Amino acid sequence: MCGRFAQAQTREEYLAYLAEEAEYDIPWDPAPIGRYNVAPGTKVLLLSERNAQLHLDPVYWGYAPGWWDKPPLINARVETAATSRMFKPLWQHGRAICFADGWFEWKKAGEKKQPYFIQRKDGQPIFMAAIGSTPFERGDSAEGFLLVTAAADRGLVDIHDRRPLVLAPEAAREWMRQEVTGAEAVEIARDGAVTADDFIWHAVSRAVGNVNNQGPELIEPVE
Repeated sequence: MCGRFAQAQTREEYLAYLAEEAEYDIPWDPAPIGRYNVAPGTKVLLLSERNAQLHLDPVYWGYAPGWWDKPPLINARVETAATSRMFKPLWQHGRAICFADGWFEWKKAGEKKQPYFIQRKDGQPIFMAAIGSTPFERGDSAEGFLLVTAAADRGLVDIHDRRPLVLAPEAAREWMRQEVTGAEAVEIARDGAVTADDFIWHAVSRAVGNVNNQGPELIEPVE
């Protein structure tokens, strides 16, 4: 699964990997986003396409339609999202990208759980596939977005058996295109995913477990 991540750079640093300036309608903001501990239930900057241009909206991380009587869902499995009754409309019409520096997972270590920060080896940002309820700009506080997850493989399995579906920049741009069909999005998810070999991870402070904690020290390695 993916239940916590870091989104700390400036929006321009993420956008530079995805599109030319003419392709997006996003106000310039030189300030770093500065969120080192993004948690579900908060509004997160989400990138999506409207009228052939990319837009950035603060969207609630969670999905709980009116009839849903359980806690909001935060993840959707790539293996079933495209065909499930609940997620198929979102997969077809609500694809988006959540950019980040990396994500956190917890691994049991004796009596406690040790958090790890997982990021790309080459230092590039990650572009996590998301689906949600559109239009995103309406700011709904119940029907927001979910991160798409895939089965972890290779060394990542040692940390957790699920991981966010991270797409290469070119695939991430295609994923958001409105003319792309649900079936084509399945192919993008399969062929455009970044492999486990492209990631590294390190143990971090347990302070990340408190959603109120923020700061670059949360992603720094600990012994």
